[in-house]
Amino acid sequence: MPAFSLKPPLIRPPSSSPFAPVKSRFYPSPTFFSFFARRSASVLSMDPPSASASASSAAADESVDSLTRDLDNQKLLGRDQGPGTKLRLQDLRWDHSFVRELPGDPRTDRFPREVLHACYTKVLPSAEVEDPQLVAWSDSVVELLDLDPEECQRPDFPLLFSGATPLAGSLPYAQCYGGHQFGMWAGQLGDGRAITLGEVVNSKSQRWELQLKGAGKTPYSRFADGLAVLRSSIREFLCSEAMHGLGIPTTRALCLVTTGKLVSRDMFYDGNPKDEPGAIVCRVAPSFLRFGSYQIHASRGKEDLEIVRALADYAIRHHFPNIENMTKSESLSFSTGNDDQEVVDLTSNKYAAWAVDIAERTAYLIARWQGVGFTHGVLNTDNMSILGLTIDYGPFGFLDAFDPSYTPNTTDLPGRRYCFANQPDIGLWNIAQFVSTLSAAKLIDEKEANYAMERYGTKFMDEYQAIMTRKLGLPKYNKLLISKLLSNMAVDKVDYTNFFRTLSNVKADPNIPEDELLVPLKSVLLDIGKERKEAWIGWVKTYIHELSSGGVSDVERKASMDAVNPKYVLRNYLCQSAIDAAEQGDYEEVRRLLKLMERPYEDQPGMEKYARLPPAWAYRPGVCMLSCSS
Repeated sequence: MPAFSLKPPLIRPPSSSPFAPVKSRFYPSPTFFSFFARRSASVLSMDPPSASASASSAAADESVDSLTRDLDNQKLLGRDQGPGTKLRLQDLRWDHSFVRELPGDPRTDRFPREVLHACYTKVLPSAEVEDPQLVAWSDSVVELLDLDPEECQRPDFPLLFSGATPLAGSLPYAQCYGGHQFGMWAGQLGDGRAITLGEVVNSKSQRWELQLKGAGKTPYSRFADGLAVLRSSIREFLCSEAMHGLGIPTTRALCLVTTGKLVSRDMFYDGNPKDEPGAIVCRVAPSFLRFGSYQIHASRGKEDLEIVRALADYAIRHHFPNIENMTKSESLSFSTGNDDQEVVDLTSNKYAAWAVDIAERTAYLIARWQGVGFTHGVLNTDNMSILGLTIDYGPFGFLDAFDPSYTPNTTDLPGRRYCFANQPDIGLWNIAQFVSTLSAAKLIDEKEANYAMERYGTKFMDEYQAIMTRKLGLPKYNKLLISKLLSNMAVDKVDYTNFFRTLSNVKADPNIPEDELLVPLKSVLLDIGKERKEAWIGWVKTYIHELSSGGVSDVERKASMDAVNPKYVLRNYLCQSAIDAAEQGDYEEVRRLLKLMERPYEDQPGMEKYARLPPAWAYRPGVCMLSCSS
């Protein structure tokens, strides 16, 4: 069954589902998701820029042209410095393949508008900054970039990573993309407050894009201000690094700085905005390309379909070397499972192989989310990375009391489209939109599109079953045992993280007296009555029977279970505690949580309080249920 769903799974091979064949540019047959059948198109209609906007555009042109000349004249600094060499910021090895190889917007002003026939707009950071302060930085990301850790102590570091001072060698731009939001096509979206500085190539030839989130307006800002507040920035910074600590693919975060300016936000959309401290996160990823990066160009018809191909070629060339170097000798041919035994040969079409790779990465990612009880909250197609990374941390949440219908997004409450139990099926729905885009650009055919979706379903189930088997320390997957466990947990609102961590204390001894079976789980099975106690005793008996058939010692099993069941996750109330202190100028709790989440599977002496159940105040509005306002 899909992760933690208490109903039959929706995931099924497209050969037997309404997804086959793909008949629409963006939509599979509506019988699979009938409530998503409605479609709306929104096209930005903007007046020409004013004289002041034109002047601003000219100034920006001059600045960007200067940066371009610098880029053309410079060499990759530090080329001869070997592995282990620590660099200064001015010696970072910049490359700008995205700008160099893909079509760009001829305009460089920030005036909100539709940007046609372009993958990006060159635009400089413009957030107002006044005495910016460094809140925290990630040592491991510093290491990824080959930076000397001492660089984070530079007096001008906050100025550089707030965008107030240009970073030498950077070539800033905002990306153009579209997407489906809550199941409906939303048209152009794009980087409305994120500005990519460029790509840094480290000594291992790894490519890392640096992006400032909250750095000011871009042409994609629509009616927003392009800024971010400290509250949401702390959440994104910490969760990016916490997910990495959990071993889950994710974008990373180099640093977090305050801007020294206030930003007005209506967090609950109730007409009561308030001023909050502004902040900027420097996000880091091999690429910030999303499903929506391709959808926007396919949606604009024949003229832009070649951009879809160019973007696909770019991604394969730089981020999927296994596909770029694929040869016919590999014979990657697979039956689609249809009655006529049609075969998909992935070596004959690199785009089909690429689509399958993306589908499998996405399935792997979502299975890992389900394993740790993570709910993204806004799985729109513009928030889906082609690299299978967790991207765009808005209203996310880790499960506390187990509830399959949990959503951390107040906007999602009416339909709970993006609730925890729905994530696997939404992942498939989003893959369907992506392969429909590739089909529209004639990069793949219907058979190949259907096979990519089939691979999503197969990969998800394989990963999910393997994860749950490891979480319970079982010798093999047992669907009935796991389904009954999740049902029990839902009935009794058991804390998800603490339960699985505590489960490793159960001994595989069938001779344990019945009245002692629940002793190891006493701390997590709270306030259960006699009937529920009997249900749990019955489950534990079956569980012990399964364990005893595996022949693994209790000590070995506990070690293996503790290695996959974290003791610490970034619960919303922990974030809120750090936010409350930071808004008063105290950043120590942010830094403490950052260190704690680096080793979430380890017992960390003195940090036990961070594994406790949420306190009563954690359930007040604004802590566990968050809107998209940031």
